Amino acid sequence: MEYQLVIKFWRKSLEDESFLATIEGELKKALGETAVLEGYDVSAKEINLFMLTADPRHSFRRAKDVLEGMGVSQGISAAFRLVGGASFTSIWPMRATRKFVIP
Repeated sequence: MEYQLVIKFWRKSLEDESFLATIEGELKKALGETAVLEGYDVSAKEINLFMLTADPRHSFRRAKDVLEGMGVSQGISAAFRLVGGASFTSIWPMRATRKFVIP
């Protein structure tokens, strides 16, 4: 099965957004063939990074290691859905109280 994994960066929690220039290359190195990056969706409040993967939980763990190394692990959330699906399953933070949505 193919899933879409979305990592949400809350802009108010970011010190700066300079990591966006290099994050794709770092994620490609860490994820290899296990995920395909689809791009970004940017709004005033958030930046959403999209990727396709067969194992969203594993891909997020690897991506989270990259984010921590870049100093942007605070203020993120992540969820996945079947490609073409409507509802998301939150995977980060572990006890998300808010429903995961994208604009």
